[in-house]
Amino acid sequence: MVEFERIKLEFVDNIAVLTLNRPEKLNALDSKTRTELLQAVEEVENRARVLIITGSGKAFAAGADIGELSKRNPLDCIESAKLGTRLFTKIEEMDIPSIAAINGYALGGGCELAMACDIRVASKKAKFGQPEINIGIIPGAGGTQRLPRLVGVGMAKKLVLTGEIISAEEAYRIGLVDELVDEDKLMDRAMEIARRICEKSPIAVAFAKRALNSSNSMNLHDGLEYELSLFSILFSTEDAKEGMNAFLEKRKPEFRGR
Repeated sequence: MVEFERIKLEFVDNIAVLTLNRPEKLNALDSKTRTELLQAVEEVENRARVLIITGSGKAFAAGADIGELSKRNPLDCIESAKLGTRLFTKIEEMDIPSIAAINGYALGGGCELAMACDIRVASKKAKFGQPEINIGIIPGAGGTQRLPRLVGVGMAKKLVLTGEIISAEEAYRIGLVDELVDEDKLMDRAMEIARRICEKSPIAVAFAKRALNSSNSMNLHDGLEYELSLFSILFSTEDAKEGMNAFLEKRKPEFRGR
């Protein structure tokens, strides 16, 4: 397994827990951290059924490293943004589901990282925002694209154009967060959701995620056709046969991912 300096990667049964571990910098997403995150995510995809991403200290990830950012020229920015986009797209599109366990500040790139995950569970003490406008730039790794899909264009414009930082309660109200929990229950709840997903057929989970993701890019007609094709293919799997037999025999299914 790859050794990391700025993140921690642990495995609990079939669950990978990836912790941003740069608390003295509020887990700022500099280039090295993003590179390590991408390496970890690529490793996790073949070893786990669910990925949980969280942060150490009082931040999930408080955006980019401004010290590093201030030294970039336009070409540097393009390469850095491509790395961030590649990382977040990988999380969004990989077959295993991801859960963001948001323990504190999720600002800028940290908010973009959370939005790339499939499920967002937040501590009631968490804070959210896209404050890039405050330093004369805009989100560069999906903030203007994923945020409107989650909260609507009007609310996304309000957050991006004002740079406002909002509470976890407000993030939940507008649909940016899926669930709120007390700070001391955050990881327990994330693990509970992950374990529930791990009980399902890995193939069905992957296909369900693909179908759901397609709803952002396909019109309804094409999306329904795509859903039907995935639905039909699953009937050729051993997991589908096992699931239906277990239901009829009133027992818990044993899915093997085949």
